Amino acid sequence: MAVIFGLGFTGARVARRLLQRGVPVSAAVRGVERFAEHALSGVELRELNLEDPDSMGLPQRAAVLVTIPPLPEPANSRLHEAILRIAPSRVVYISSTGVYGDRIEVDAGTPAAPNDPRGDARLAEEQWMAAGPWSCLTLRSAAIYGPGRGVHTAIREGRLPRGSGAGVVSRIHVDDLAAIAEAGLFSEIEGAWPVADDAPCSTDEIVDWCCEHLRWNSGDIPEIASHGAIRGRKADGRKIREILGVKLRYPSWKTGIPASIAEEREAEATPAAEQQSTQ
Repeated sequence: MAVIFGLGFTGARVARRLLQRGVPVSAAVRGVERFAEHALSGVELRELNLEDPDSMGLPQRAAVLVTIPPLPEPANSRLHEAILRIAPSRVVYISSTGVYGDRIEVDAGTPAAPNDPRGDARLAEEQWMAAGPWSCLTLRSAAIYGPGRGVHTAIREGRLPRGSGAGVVSRIHVDDLAAIAEAGLFSEIEGAWPVADDAPCSTDEIVDWCCEHLRWNSGDIPEIASHGAIRGRKADGRKIREILGVKLRYPSWKTGIPASIAEEREAEATPAAEQQSTQ
């Protein structure tokens, strides 16, 4: 049995993998009606009621995945109480490489050193999760992309900051992050680990590649004023993958972006196909 707090971009992919594995999944969400598709696939939905955690009826001693970023108080403390009420056997927490602060190259041995309130809050949440009466694995994720999310999506929506000073950034496809999280739920590995693919690059490099290999017309990409140089961060995520025995499906965005676009197109075509089949 697994419980997911945060059935969003990553949590939904983990839920899918767990169900395919035959693991019952419960998820605490805000607005159960918004997640009808997941209910149909087999996820047992519970309204996220932090005022009364017992009312959610979440299963006890389950493995727990938390993808929710730190909440404002007192909501965050109430989320902690809800997790404690479950008495998890295992917790996997999805954090961020933002906890590394100014460091521009990090690996499994790099200590956290946040330099802003968001990073401080992330690290505090990591520490709370790790201090609980359960085994805990923290995955410090690089920038997550996939269908409907990432540089390729921003390009098409005309909201991409274009700056020649953009730094090199590590990324991870949502399917690969989900695979690592799934493996983590069924392991005994603890600690906090960076998670990333093997192809860090600048945003400009992705833009140029999309224009060349996907035949996007560069003239159709609006020149949006730069938001300032992005310092960027390279994250070496190999160690936790080696420990968990997970091989990346998309070691580079050069395969991950085309796969994401293909899935987007399939999703767009599915409703029309379903409608035709009923006529």
